[in-house]
Amino acid sequence: MPKGPISEFIEAHYLHFNAATLVDAAKAWRTLLDEDGWMLVTLAGAMSTAELGKSLAEMIRRGKVHGIVCTGANLEEDVFNLVAHSHYVRVPHYRTLSSEDEEALLARHLNRVTDTCIPEEEAMRRLEHYMLAEWEKADRAGERYLPHEYFYRVIRSGALQEHYEIDPKDSWMVAAAERDLPLFVPGWEDSTLGNIFAARCLDGHVKNPLTVRSGIEYMMRLADWYTQTTRSHRIGFFQIGGGIAGDFPICVVPMLHQDLRRTEVPLWAYFCQISDSTTSYGSYSGAVPNEKITWGKLAADTPKFVIESDATIVAPLIFAYVMGW
Repeated sequence: MPKGPISEFIEAHYLHFNAATLVDAAKAWRTLLDEDGWMLVTLAGAMSTAELGKSLAEMIRRGKVHGIVCTGANLEEDVFNLVAHSHYVRVPHYRTLSSEDEEALLARHLNRVTDTCIPEEEAMRRLEHYMLAEWEKADRAGERYLPHEYFYRVIRSGALQEHYEIDPKDSWMVAAAERDLPLFVPGWEDSTLGNIFAARCLDGHVKNPLTVRSGIEYMMRLADWYTQTTRSHRIGFFQIGGGIAGDFPICVVPMLHQDLRRTEVPLWAYFCQISDSTTSYGSYSGAVPNEKITWGKLAADTPKFVIESDATIVAPLIFAYVMGW
């Protein structure tokens, strides 16, 4: 693959410590793809509000990412940004905000994520309108879908296009919907729209809470996807941050081996985590990759990388290298 100016800069200057690990991880990702492997990416934190879609969407379109596990927040916040970007408020002095400053933002219905405030009315309530219509429609028909499938239905309907405030090529959810990318969203109820769905069940707009399918069903789908895919493609695991987005999917392999006795299913073929969590054996997010060997997730010879840095800096650089930019 040809190397563009970003890749050449990285190879020339990223020579030691975390920088060198970044290069090693990016090269190993390209090697996996060259050998017909696939990559699963997990998104924790606020990567969508950080506008990671500017590079992740192109990774999806170019076939460099084959599945995504994300929090409910990352699922919805990419679409919030898509339809309400001009109403976001950046707070570059967020480190010096007082409690009174925070209350002033609350009064303006601005929900702060570090240096960026998401506008309730233009983002959350706007998307709720379209999602509620899909929830109610499915509820009346006795149908049930996974959380991301409702997002796909809304995006593919074209109903949101009049509200687009960024180029849709920079939305990873639009790219995912275009390719029907496998998505897995554990703990979706821990999100703004998850909370809103619960409220709509409580007030009777949706009669059956099971209209949105559960995390257990996501694990079942992930198990089947992993089993089927690894018959022809090894799968790597690229983890951004920690928490449920990473913990949930990596456990599918020991579950397949130990609980379903599918011992022919291979382990993860690659592992990389971008994290600023302090290395610690008492913290899952801070555990070094070798600890995963004892749980039956990785092998001794699995390529393993930990990049201790800010994912908003590191992930776009790795994506650029994988794409040859």
